[in-house]
Parts: sequence; C-alpha cells; structure tokens
Amino acid sequence: MLLRNVVLADVDAYIRMRCDPAMMKDLGGPLPREGMEEKVGRDVRLAAEDTAWTKMIIPEAADPSVVAGTVSLWSHEVDDQYISEVGWMVLPAFQGQGYGKRAVRALLEMANEDGRWGLIHAFPATSNLPSNGICRAVGFTFVGEQSLEFAGRVLDTHHWVIDPGTEWT
Repeated sequence: MLLRNVVLADVDAYIRMRCDPAMMKDLGGPLPREGMEEKVGRDVRLAAEDTAWTKMIIPEAADPSVVAGTVSLWSHEVDDQYISEVGWMVLPAFQGQGYGKRAVRALLEMANEDGRWGLIHAFPATSNLPSNGICRAVGFTFVGEQSLEFAGRVLDTHHWVIDPGTEWT
C-alpha cells in the first residue's frame, strides 16, 4: 500500500466516496455531487501548503490512479480548542482487506516524524463498527461519546485519541 497526496484528478474518487449512500450512511447520507471539484481543489491546496494532509490510499502494485480510499489529518476547532483529527474512507471493493488500518498507522508514523500535530483525535460514528475497530486495533484510547457537526449534520460519534509519539500498535 502507498499513500500519495490528493491531486485534482481525484474528483471521481471523491464522488464515489462522498456522494454514495452506502459510503456515507454513517455520516448522515450522501453529499451533493455539486461542489466536489471545489472540495478536491481545497484539499490539494491545503496539501501543497502542508497545513492539512489528504492522502489517497493506493493498493500495492496498483497504478497510482487506482484509489482504495483516503486518510486525512487536519486541525480545527472543537469546543473552543484546536485539535488534530484523523479521518478515513475506504471504497467497498477494498474494505475488509486492512487498507484503512494500514493507512491510519502510516499517517500516525508520518505525524510522529513531523512532530507538530500533538494528540490526534478520531470521531467515527457510533454505528461505524469497522472504523471504531480500527481505532481500537491501532491503539487509540476511547474518550467517550460526543455529538459533532459534519457537513451541516449532527452525528453521534465515539471520541478516540492517540499520541503519535508514544508506542502504539
């Protein structure tokens, strides 16, 4: 598996992930197709500025245009404090093959080497058993349940946290 920065040509992958009812069932339902080019452009710009990381998950020995999903790390404000958050999505054809877990581990290793992200939080939906399983398997600590807004929707999430500078699995 490889991770590469998002590029403008990744619009189709974003549409397949963010506009699909099955992919977005734990995130309040599909997002509208309109605006995906702008979202990709924003993510490309932030990656180029090195202020947020959006990495495309590329299966081993695959053409770099074949995308299994994404793993991202960014900072934002939650409850009047800035935090670093990791999130990931894996397309159905690649689910259950360990891509999400390996991508999260790889991103945590990068964050540890980079040294600027501090504690990293994850907020998978309470109903998203695979993503909560990744948090547990990688070594995140469960903090509790929390309601958060995503794309104008309030989601019930599990709040997990990890220090990428400590030993984790």
